[in-house]
Amino acid sequence: MTPEFVTGIFIEALKTAIFLAAPCLLAGLVAGVLVSMFQTATQINEMTLVFIPKMIAVVVALLVFIPWMLQIIIGFTQNLFINIPSYIR
Repeated sequence: MTPEFVTGIFIEALKTAIFLAAPCLLAGLVAGVLVSMFQTATQINEMTLVFIPKMIAVVVALLVFIPWMLQIIIGFTQNLFINIPSYIR
């Protein structure tokens, strides 16, 4: 195994992790910004108000994107398992 080969596998793993985390992170970001705008408009300065909408947004994003996320992780895992003989060489 060459360093370039290991680096390639590592980069693919990082891209897969980013693709898997992105929907939940973006949903949490959008919910946080919207609640913060609401808090600014109404001058409600409650720090805990943002947590429940963020949690709900992340759960909804998981429910919506879980089939796509499963396809991504299954494809990555299949690629790793199929290429085991070339990894050994």
